[in-house]
Amino acid sequence: MNHVNDRTESFEILPGAGASPVILHVPHSSRVIPESVRRAIPWDDQALERELDHITDSHTAAIAEAAAAGSAVTPWRFVNGLSRLVVDPERFPDEREEMLAVGMGAVYTHSTHRERLRPEGFDARPLIDRYFHPYAEAMTRAVADRLEAVGRAVVIDVHSYPARPLPYELHGSGHRPPICLGTDPFHTPPALLAAAEKAFSGFGGTGLDSPFAGTYVPLRYYGKDERIGALMVEIRRDTYMAEPGGPAGPGLVVLAAALTELVDALLT
Repeated sequence: MNHVNDRTESFEILPGAGASPVILHVPHSSRVIPESVRRAIPWDDQALERELDHITDSHTAAIAEAAAAGSAVTPWRFVNGLSRLVVDPERFPDEREEMLAVGMGAVYTHSTHRERLRPEGFDARPLIDRYFHPYAEAMTRAVADRLEAVGRAVVIDVHSYPARPLPYELHGSGHRPPICLGTDPFHTPPALLAAAEKAFSGFGGTGLDSPFAGTYVPLRYYGKDERIGALMVEIRRDTYMAEPGGPAGPGLVVLAAALTELVDALLT
């Protein structure tokens, strides 16, 4: 866990080529927690480190970085600089989000093992205002920029998930393939899905929407603008790292190459 001050930037937009429609979105790779946020979590450092091991999509930023470096036309990258224990930018800050049922909405009140993470009655609004809304607005602008520049955008979420289900998972009893591809009926066209299945075909197999489903598209465009494609790539952690929270292994390089293949396939 990294302790930082409240002025730390909560995200980073790493420019790609002007001709690329692709945005590699990495929302859950960081372990960084600002000091003021850390003080509101009544856990000791050791317990919080264990939770970060389970909840962090470790090394996914490195996978995206390597994929971008190997691509024929460099994709854009949007990387969350803070832990999802600060806010989860891919949740809804209202009652539409089913993860609220296990205390893991936009601001988590419970842990991966359903233990209370923040006190009863915790006011999440300051975190939503400080971190969630600026992140969502910046991601919306990033997509708008690709639409203006090349007439389309493709958001590829880069995630990971544990080999064995954690207690917070609502659909943990489903299939857990090496690569889970999360889709959306509006924003995941057949050609995008086919390109992903081909790119990851040599990595032990892919599955659809299990154990995690859906994609990330800014709400301004969600279900409205077919120029935006979206796909979630969920990588089972035992394929590239020591669980939980351990170092990366040789699988990272293979995964990055597969992601590079997908990015290159999306240029046409």
